[in-house]
Amino acid sequence: MIPLSSLVPACLFFVLALGGALPALAQDGTGAPASGEEAPAGEPGEAGPRLPRFASLGSSEINVRTGPGSQYPIAWKYVRSSLPVEIVAEFEYWRKIRDHDGSVGWVHKSLLSGKRFASVEGAIRVLRDDAGEDARPLLRLEPGVIVRVERCKADWCRVKVQDSRGWLKRDWLWGIYADEVIN
Repeated sequence: MIPLSSLVPACLFFVLALGGALPALAQDGTGAPASGEEAPAGEPGEAGPRLPRFASLGSSEINVRTGPGSQYPIAWKYVRSSLPVEIVAEFEYWRKIRDHDGSVGWVHKSLLSGKRFASVEGAIRVLRDDAGEDARPLLRLEPGVIVRVERCKADWCRVKVQDSRGWLKRDWLWGIYADEVIN
């Protein structure tokens, strides 16, 4: 008979591996993607796009799970597409994501999109017709409004919200890295 004490380390290793705590199974990296339209996920075994990176929810109903697989319980459900999320780890076909509020969970890669969206942060922000504080104001956007990011140059990003296009300061948006180029 095998003593129980000899099984505990092996069981602990298995639990940690399934939880994505080991770097060999769930990679955490640094750096930002060079393009706004990168695919949100690579194939298993590929180096794939760098981590972390931003993507968006590609479906209007997405189950977020406690681990990387359908055998894990559903922690919560998103009921809106196009929300920006940050991919922080990968395991096979599963992506560990973090949302604007800091909530973290796992979703299948097929439920994510490479289309870039961002949420307005802080105070009410003014959408302008050109990149610059002196450009003509178009709309006032409240915090939490989701915008489609078309491109970013220097400190400003061209965005689309409903049927309007204009420019917002990059640091007013969650879903874009400070040094990221989006064309």
